Amino acid sequence: MSKLDKTEVLNAFEAAYQAANGKKPEITSKPGWYSIDGGKNLRLAEVAELTEQLTSGDTSAQPAATAPAKKTKTKSAVPAKAAVKKAPFTITTANGEGYTAEEFWIVYLAKKDHDCRLPRGVV
Repeated sequence: MSKLDKTEVLNAFEAAYQAANGKKPEITSKPGWYSIDGGKNLRLAEVAELTEQLTSGDTSAQPAATAPAKKTKTKSAVPAKAAVKKAPFTITTANGEGYTAEEFWIVYLAKKDHDCRLPRGVV
């Protein structure tokens, strides 16, 4: 794999992009990644490939680099079902001597509002 010079690749891409689209691209740089006009994050090698495609006149890569895809939220037609909390363990009652350690944890976690797991080795 050849070493790519970041400044050379980005300058070549800017020139090819400006020739193809008539405007300068907005390149956002993150460690190891480059986002062009707010689109998908690309590695430097992918930016070099995109430069080759822009200079060769191939327009298949152009929309991915020029405009970010708009996400539309669709509402689900299925109504939300009432959450039925079913305990994966049995709840025991206190006997005259109190709970065992295992029974205590089962009861304690069953009373919580959210789903909890039992400690290792219990049940």
